[in-house]
Amino acid sequence: MNDEDVDLLQAPLAHHDGSGCYVSNSRPELGTVVEVSARFADSLHVKSVYVRVVVDGEPQYRKAKVSRHHAETAETWWTVSIDIINTLTSYRFMAQTDRTTLWLNGAGLHEHNIPDAQDFKLSVHHAPHWAKSAVIYQIFPDRFARSRSHPLPPYPQWAIPAEWETPVAANTPDGVHQVYGGSLWGITEKLDYIQGLGANTIYVTPFFPGQSNHRYDASTFECVDPLLGGNEALKTLTAAIHQRGMHLIGDLTLNHTGISHEWFTTGLSQPESPEAGFYYIDRNPPYSYACFNGASSLPKLDHRSPQLRRRLYSGSNSVVARYIRDFGLDGWRIDVAQAAGKYHDIDLGHLVASETRKTMDQTRPDLLLIAEHQFDASAALQGDGWQGIMAYSWFTKPIWAWIGPYQDGNSWGAPGEAESIGGNELAQMMQEYASLIPWQSYITSMNLLDSHDTARFRTISKEFQPLGIALLMTLPGIPSIFSGDEVGVEGNSLEAGRQPFPWDKHQWDVNTYSLYQQLMTLRANHPALQDGGIRWFNSDTNSIIFERADNTETLLIEVSRAPHKPLISTVNGTDVYGGTDLIAGRRMPSEGPSFHIWQVS
Repeated sequence: MNDEDVDLLQAPLAHHDGSGCYVSNSRPELGTVVEVSARFADSLHVKSVYVRVVVDGEPQYRKAKVSRHHAETAETWWTVSIDIINTLTSYRFMAQTDRTTLWLNGAGLHEHNIPDAQDFKLSVHHAPHWAKSAVIYQIFPDRFARSRSHPLPPYPQWAIPAEWETPVAANTPDGVHQVYGGSLWGITEKLDYIQGLGANTIYVTPFFPGQSNHRYDASTFECVDPLLGGNEALKTLTAAIHQRGMHLIGDLTLNHTGISHEWFTTGLSQPESPEAGFYYIDRNPPYSYACFNGASSLPKLDHRSPQLRRRLYSGSNSVVARYIRDFGLDGWRIDVAQAAGKYHDIDLGHLVASETRKTMDQTRPDLLLIAEHQFDASAALQGDGWQGIMAYSWFTKPIWAWIGPYQDGNSWGAPGEAESIGGNELAQMMQEYASLIPWQSYITSMNLLDSHDTARFRTISKEFQPLGIALLMTLPGIPSIFSGDEVGVEGNSLEAGRQPFPWDKHQWDVNTYSLYQQLMTLRANHPALQDGGIRWFNSDTNSIIFERADNTETLLIEVSRAPHKPLISTVNGTDVYGGTDLIAGRRMPSEGPSFHIWQVS
């Protein structure tokens, strides 16, 4: 193949994002002035640039000035000031050339005027500063670690005791009732391991009592499950985590409770009680109640009840506030947030999110509120509600579709086989989703390859697991690891993936553990990977290339699932991972599966 047949590495012709490279203050307050910049290739022959900013619902145009020119990249930067008058400020750039008008928004460059939905967005509602450098380690408490110093309490009647080596009874009636004896005490005793891996934030699935090992069917919110160590164990865990400079996120369901919850049993038996209004109960024969996703064990909450809201998430005496104040939680992950407050013609989803956020902000100012949301969450991420989501839609699903050939457990409920895409579609999907939300929501959402609610990524895509880990640690967002991923735990379904952690190191995949540890260290040492901007370069079916940059450094990342047509580099770059420097004018690596990280001059 001659060099004439090889394409050049190409950056987009125009770019802006919400990072510090392009926005003078990505965490503005009302009444402040923010400078925003966009870069345009000289080949576009841009004569003038305006920013179209929406103020009080009305679009206004402000003329930008040239702030710098880069001869080596043949780009011109244009800068303009905008006033932060509304809690959410939407804007896009209009560039005039000799022949046409171009529009730049979060989805890219357009030759025609465009709707506002994908405009860039600046919010005055901010996630805590610590979130940008967070690396989350997710723990399913029953399956992580038994305590060496605190004996197991008596098991409840619903539990089926299991030894640590007992196979998980996945996809059977026993699956949700097996109890392996992991506890909050056990997590405390393993903090050295978690911190040594490189994680600095722990997210635990529910610790409230229930009638299952997953505990999403809470029977009360008044205490921590004695089976996990009770209130004392949670307080001890939180104190030990904070002593290490780490953070702890709890898990709460605002959509439903369990059928044994004291609110539900009272409401069902006492029609005149306040609790009767906490649920959608139909008392006409044959009697029924609304439940989540058809599961009769999970009665759905009716958020029209002011008293329910006060008890659960609104105000200082709510469950949300008490476990932050009394136990020291640093945030909440909200289960099935896309469904909370929504039932037929009732839609109180924004009320649930905003009241939860308001309560947390009033309780302590440095808290993180993450919503589980399996689908397009853009409407719920516009400001005063959820700060971020579990990014299944713009991270997990595209990656599974690109490097997840395993078909049995990753179709996400859709009919037919799982989606399969190329690298160029992956880049487009990620950019389009990101364009719909404020930058701060984008970088403070949880990126995950799998979770306690999916098959394990290693089972889905064992050959490409290193590529998934590389994407997890280099793309914008909070890397989130389900405990056991780092040592090679597998599982082809939700329950099968909830394996007890294999503490016998002879069972570990030490290469996978080492890769996780190396890339977590790399992320911690490179600020551009924490809150730097992202530019997508030319990708093809089998490879993607993107840049992460802040005001201190620029990193170029290339990920290939198979050998592909090489590119000629247009930049010089020092090897950070992968073993090869970049030299302008020479071919870039084109093997695969592989990934490379370079620091660009």
